[in-house]
Amino acid sequence: MSEIVEIDEGLYSRQLYVLGHEAMHRMGTASVLIAGMRGLGVEIAKNVILSGVKSVKFFLKESHLGQNRATCSLQQLSALNPHVRVSAHTGPLDEELLLQFQVVVLTESSLDDQKRFGDLCHSRRIKFIVADTKGLCGQLFCDFGEQFEVLDQDEDMPASSMIQSISKDNPGVVLCTDDQKHRFSNGSKVIFSEVQGMTELNSIAPVEIKDCGSYSFSICDTSSFSKYERGGVVTEVKQPCMLTFQPLSEALLDCQLLKLNDYGKEWRHKTLHLAFQALHGFVKKEQRLPDPWSQSDADALLAIVGELNTVAQLEQLDEAAVRILSFTAQGDLAPVNAFIGGLAAQEVIKACSGKFMPLQQWLYFDALECLPEDKDQLAECSISAVCEEKGSRYDGQIAVFGSAFQEKLERQKYFLVGAGAIGCELLKNFALIGLGAGEEGNITVTDMDFIERSNLNRQFLFRSQDIGKPKSDVAAKAVREMNPAMKITAHQNCLDPDSEEVYDYKFFMGLDGVAAALDNVKARVYLDGRCVQHQKPLLEGGTLGCRGHTLAVVPHLTESYGPDKSSSNDAIPLCTLKNFPHRIEHTLQWARDQFEGLFKQAPDNVNLFLGDPEFMPRTLGLGDSEALEALEGLCSSLENIKAGGQRPTSWEDCVGWARSKWENLYNNDIRQLLHSFPPEEKTAVGLPFWSGSKRCPHPLTLTSTITHKEYVVAAANLYGQIYGIKGTTDCSSIRKTLEKDSVPSFTPKSSVKIHLTDKDMEEDKKQDSDDAEKARLEELKGKLASPSLKSSAMQMYPTDFEKDDDNNFHMDYIVAASNLRAENYDIPAANRHQSKLIAGRIIPAIATTTAAVAGLMCLELYKLIQGHQKISSYRTAYMYLATSHILFSQPSRSRYFEVAGKKYTLWDDFLVEGRRGRQQEMTLGDLFQFIKDEYDLSISLLLYGNAILYMGQEERLKQSVSDVVRMVTKTDIPPHKKMLEFIASFTEDEECETVPPIRYMLL
Repeated sequence: MSEIVEIDEGLYSRQLYVLGHEAMHRMGTASVLIAGMRGLGVEIAKNVILSGVKSVKFFLKESHLGQNRATCSLQQLSALNPHVRVSAHTGPLDEELLLQFQVVVLTESSLDDQKRFGDLCHSRRIKFIVADTKGLCGQLFCDFGEQFEVLDQDEDMPASSMIQSISKDNPGVVLCTDDQKHRFSNGSKVIFSEVQGMTELNSIAPVEIKDCGSYSFSICDTSSFSKYERGGVVTEVKQPCMLTFQPLSEALLDCQLLKLNDYGKEWRHKTLHLAFQALHGFVKKEQRLPDPWSQSDADALLAIVGELNTVAQLEQLDEAAVRILSFTAQGDLAPVNAFIGGLAAQEVIKACSGKFMPLQQWLYFDALECLPEDKDQLAECSISAVCEEKGSRYDGQIAVFGSAFQEKLERQKYFLVGAGAIGCELLKNFALIGLGAGEEGNITVTDMDFIERSNLNRQFLFRSQDIGKPKSDVAAKAVREMNPAMKITAHQNCLDPDSEEVYDYKFFMGLDGVAAALDNVKARVYLDGRCVQHQKPLLEGGTLGCRGHTLAVVPHLTESYGPDKSSSNDAIPLCTLKNFPHRIEHTLQWARDQFEGLFKQAPDNVNLFLGDPEFMPRTLGLGDSEALEALEGLCSSLENIKAGGQRPTSWEDCVGWARSKWENLYNNDIRQLLHSFPPEEKTAVGLPFWSGSKRCPHPLTLTSTITHKEYVVAAANLYGQIYGIKGTTDCSSIRKTLEKDSVPSFTPKSSVKIHLTDKDMEEDKKQDSDDAEKARLEELKGKLASPSLKSSAMQMYPTDFEKDDDNNFHMDYIVAASNLRAENYDIPAANRHQSKLIAGRIIPAIATTTAAVAGLMCLELYKLIQGHQKISSYRTAYMYLATSHILFSQPSRSRYFEVAGKKYTLWDDFLVEGRRGRQQEMTLGDLFQFIKDEYDLSISLLLYGNAILYMGQEERLKQSVSDVVRMVTKTDIPPHKKMLEFIASFTEDEECETVPPIRYMLL
């Protein structure tokens, strides 16, 4: 591949973490032909263009020319990505044309064309994909030739582990550090690096391993090697594999090539394999698709399937699925197109890049559960679908569900939280299906973020001219252009307790449902709680690279999204960060902490000290140790930055500070650590202290190497920014300043204690002299009382970390600071791309997964709007598109819990009207009596959040509920708060861990 493609990292940053640079380079040389410009073809094209191939050409029939769909789609698709050439071809679809492309995708094609062009592509080594959707069913086929090399099978980074010991034996046994299980499996091949002592391992070819447990594995004969001393990293070598595909004409006859994704539907999907072929036969004979809900056409299609099965010999046919395919074949549904379009585009990416395991070779999908649950509703649906006049933009949807359902869709009032990648896809689907597009309907979308360049790669409603604008505003405008009937209201609010005045009881009770397009668990949990509180259905979906999930939360039927299940056990111990790092993740987190402390927290504290009278009392109230740490940093920022005791006033001062900081962090601190724990240090049992996960560090000397210079430049510029001093990247002037700067000598102190574990550190804090801490606090309070430190001239400019601006020095500092610390500890450095992923806590993302997830969410939306009440109708989905693995399952049914012998679920509550038709609000005693009368339960304890409203205080029973809340919480109830939620303990069953909440209405 001689063509060199430059990757626009700013645009493709999130996708690069999924595919990698090599795969992106290969994609940048690939040309793709897509035949068909209906909904599915456009969906595939959108995703492929966003992914960054070299060019996409559409095959259009002459009859398409001048049609709004073809011309407008080309214009819109061309605007998605300036790096991709998008064009149309209206000549013949023949061998001469196909030979110009690496990948050919057919949609809207006859089976004869599929066979003919499939055989041609197979013989010419052109990757060939067929995608088709009919109503609620979809089909996908891939043929990548007789010898297709998969260069990298998944998106995970190669597994690696730190080494604790290696035996001299046959075979040698490698023991990994005890804080990290190895992720290798039997037969994996690994390479070694940085091994000290047994250095022979660093230069040998990849070695096959045998798993010996979570922390050990065996390798080759090491009995003749040198003795292992310390250090070392073992890394898995990913092996390419070669695949063989059958051409479509042969693969049609092999049902073993079907990829099953919903294991309860094995025979349905095998039946659909025949039914799609039969459908082509029907069209060839009748020159049309079966009419909507026509029994005679369904009989004819079923007869053709029966004939095909005389050859296929399926043990059982799903005749109901064949009939529904016939009934709905004229249907064209945006959510099904979005799902199949996402999957098909992912296969195009695999074909172009050699990245990930392709589909082998057929995949079928159906969402027949979207149809009405009972026969009467189904009959009504079929009648209104047949009788509807043609000419509506929703004809393809009405052919499946009927006009009555379409009207119901248009009346919906939905709340979409998030207008990012999934949010954009959902809004597009909402516009295409007409959600909220009627006179009574409305969509409210909120997102507090503004558009950045890195968003454009997958948040397809945005263009370069929109950068810097609110996401929700731009997305709403784009959706109105897609469907002018859409009623959409855009907000820029974060959904959290602070916005409950906007999203209050009245707002939620006016909704039909909520869709979550969020990128963090905390926000999901909060929104889920609000939906449970107001008994509203929630559509939830998320992605992580090629991984995606969807979930429908149905009131009184399913479990909710639930509480935050993430654990803090993954947090890196503080002592590891401070003194004993052994992975690049440790040095990056350390660098991020340095950035936050130096350029964000310290300036923030200074400004609070200058402008907030409550800063000192609040800080002193933290406790002596925490207050001491905060005030030490404050004093450092205010009065003793340079040896002269002055704030920096010039660029030279900033360079001097950066030089001093460099010396302290990478030389002096390391020398102090080695003074406390020399390289030859032994543990209490006589083993080397510096072994296993403890890597013995070495001090650095400032040189002219790139990383050293980058640290000083970035640190000096950031330091200047927080004081309003303009910096420069002129290395010559920085070098001159450094030459004039003298470095104070440093002598390690024997009195310094370095903790080995966080537990030791906490215990020492408790044992430290309170008198010494208090004396130091008094000293700092005296210094901070100086009038000279309260001047407005001391104002500072805190820096909020922003990873995606390459000109703000933020990532320059993080990368340099981390890699210098890695150099201290002989940890392999990370490049800027890797460092940004880890330190920036970036979520890898790709448009294909996003589209597929949004499509599945909207299929669940169909069910919610129809009011499905059978849990078997709903689907929870987990997908990993890197291996075409998609798993559908029923959601979990809402669990029961017992209170005093009665069963409840999370959807149950004790609803109380605070005024109950009278003007005067009920007292706390009235509330207790109501619960006793209605539910036969006696309240012994009542909580409002963490506040105890009642625990035997009889005098409170005569006060109004609101007055008790105000008295206990010492705050007023906000006017927008129309519902108070209480948790009670009941005398009848005081041991209950879970009880329904009391929801007290103030209306």
